[in-house]
Amino acid sequence: MATKLSNRQFKTGANRNSLDGKYDIEAFFSPQVLEARAAYMHKHRKLADGTMRDGDNWQKLFGDDHYDVCMKSLMRHILDMWLEHRGSKSRDGMDEAINGAMFNLEAYYYKYLNENSKKN
Repeated sequence: MATKLSNRQFKTGANRNSLDGKYDIEAFFSPQVLEARAAYMHKHRKLADGTMRDGDNWQKLFGDDHYDVCMKSLMRHILDMWLEHRGSKSRDGMDEAINGAMFNLEAYYYKYLNENSKKN
């Protein structure tokens, strides 16, 4: 039997639809983590020649070897994170390792989602 979704009523007289079945985005993500990721992404927009690439440049993907490019970089960042976790020095420290790993996972997953959404 289907459950009837009830509206939310407020003392002020305002009402809103039920929260049933809606994503709780505010609870699922951390603003501190998002801000740190944005700082990392902004820092890495600057190219060696001094020019700045667009913030969404990565969404153009990395050619035919996109998955391999992401996986190889991800593993380097995971190694750095593991080294830091075990008390050793890595190439650029824990913040760079975590953000680099997150970036490569996101870039990998971005292509995967785009490819697989077309199949459904």
